[in-house]
Amino acid sequence: MFALPASVRVVLAVEPVDMRKSIDGLMALVRGAWGEDVYSG
Repeated sequence: MFALPASVRVVLAVEPVDMRKSIDGLMALVRGAWGEDVYSG
């Protein structure tokens, strides 16, 4: 088991996600769902 610092945000999908997407594709899903910049911290 490992510990994450409090500053790390973890995003969980509540719908099926195609994990074959590139990291850019997964970031686009987050951006579309929440309208947030994934690089904003």
